Amino acid sequence: MIKVGIVGGTGYTGVELLRLLARHPHVEVEAITSRSESGLGVCELYPNLRGHYDELRFSEPDPQRLGKCDAVFFATPHGVAHALAGELLEQGTRIIDLSADFRIRDAELWAEWYGQPHGAPELLEEAVYGLPEVNRERIRSSRLIAVPGCYPTAVQLGFLPLLEAGLVDPQHLIADCKSGVTGAGRGAKVPSLLAEASESLKAYGASGHRHLPEIRQGLGDAAGDNVGLTFVPHLTPMIRGIHATLYGRLTSEPGDLQKRFEERYANEPFVDVMPPGSHPETRSVKGANMCRLAIHRPGGGDTVIVLSVIDNLVKGASGQAVHNLNLMFGFDETAGLDAPAIMP
Repeated sequence: MIKVGIVGGTGYTGVELLRLLARHPHVEVEAITSRSESGLGVCELYPNLRGHYDELRFSEPDPQRLGKCDAVFFATPHGVAHALAGELLEQGTRIIDLSADFRIRDAELWAEWYGQPHGAPELLEEAVYGLPEVNRERIRSSRLIAVPGCYPTAVQLGFLPLLEAGLVDPQHLIADCKSGVTGAGRGAKVPSLLAEASESLKAYGASGHRHLPEIRQGLGDAAGDNVGLTFVPHLTPMIRGIHATLYGRLTSEPGDLQKRFEERYANEPFVDVMPPGSHPETRSVKGANMCRLAIHRPGGGDTVIVLSVIDNLVKGASGQAVHNLNLMFGFDETAGLDAPAIMP
């Protein structure tokens, strides 16, 4: 049994961590922090967790207490992990950061997109990008994990088999993505209000979204060169879920694309390549740490379309964080994550 802490426990990713860890056979949540809710019982804020965390209370971040944990999750806005990660690492604690603080390897590029200097550039070389389907072995030995963003997870898993095999033009990739409103966080914002988001669909960040450099970095690694990517996210009137429709231009006859995807993800517990002709739905992954993929080649032409769906709060955030924890501590990869999706 290991002890973990959660910094920033009142947001959607924080409570999702608590929900998943409640079923984990090898984890005990030792501390959960919130400056705004310090002293409040976790089950007072989240009654769905009654019977699991009845004695746990939110507290102010205490580096000494957190440093006694085997691992600490950061479910915080960008910039927070910069301030605490180094101190906790010095105490022997392993860090799993769900924010964007360590995802981009270039500190200047990070500063350009996040509007502030990077607070811990000395840690970037050590940070491992926590996409298990790519970096499984590096994750096992890492002390600092940068959990991928939700859009980057859906987009990269869809494009990886094509780029790794050199089957599509890396300069002409398109990612048309839709997300539920929980992707905007739990804070009160007018665009996220029911009356504003319901019965409406809108694009945003079309000229440049913060996830763009992260996606380009991962796809570039797969392609072995820089990529050209058009990425347009959309807000949809649903609570959770991401649907990514991905377009690539084939550069040669690709052979059996279905077989290629099935072989690439044959040993991946959280990627499901669906049967030919499928159109995966976001509800098929709701509450589950699963990415479902389907491959299409309209008319046998030179365009390949990959449909990729995930739950933005699970495979796109907290579930992937727990997957990383399992790898880091030698647990079964599916520990705490084997529940099927919730339907309807």
